[in-house]
Amino acid sequence: MDNLRELEQKLIFWLQERVKEAGARGTVVGLSGGLDSAVVAVLCQRAFPQDNLALIMPCHSMEEDVAHARLLAERFAIPYRLVPLDAVYDEMLALLTADLTGVEVSALAKANLKPRLRMLALYFYAAQFNYLVVGTGNRSELAVGYFTKYGDGGVDLLPLGNLVKGEVSALASHLGIPEEIIAKPPSGGLWPGQTDVAEMGITYRDLDAYLKGETIDPAVRARIEAMQKRSRHKRELPPIPEF
Repeated sequence: MDNLRELEQKLIFWLQERVKEAGARGTVVGLSGGLDSAVVAVLCQRAFPQDNLALIMPCHSMEEDVAHARLLAERFAIPYRLVPLDAVYDEMLALLTADLTGVEVSALAKANLKPRLRMLALYFYAAQFNYLVVGTGNRSELAVGYFTKYGDGGVDLLPLGNLVKGEVSALASHLGIPEEIIAKPPSGGLWPGQTDVAEMGITYRDLDAYLKGETIDPAVRARIEAMQKRSRHKRELPPIPEF
């Protein structure tokens, strides 16, 4: 517990320092109803009690996720705004697919519109209040590219970026995050029934172990390393010719 308390204070101080360096006033974070965003929202609130805003942005989302997001915000007295994106998403999708008659539209292309619309909303409020957008990605997700480029990956700060999923869970328990949020299967909420583990094809336990240098099944190791290779472009700035 002492180590987790120390980690909490270090992350709060880190957020305060990064915001100060940027000449900003505070933070804005997307609150999904999941574990990672809950942890980040609480840390931001403790770092900036008067200048933190959470956005709950349902987009054909599960009602449980919205309920959990509200529960978290209300339990920790985090100011929040509900920004439903369902209609915006439907209109955007209709516009983009209008000339694709007879073409099967990629489920992933459609799903990735959701986090990218949320990114637009977050940066609107960031500009309005001179806040920085704080992302919720953890080390495990970042390592294999399990995030949407210029969606939930489009942020200013990543306070959980050096914590594997298990460490985030331990920090969540320390912070007092409701158990129903900690215990539910991690999901990006991109479509009904979607879970992180099913989409990645690996467990967070194995991924965390790999990142910590522990021994894991060779087939799982190969899958993780293939995912790292394919997603390398997500973790780097766009290449520029050197000639």
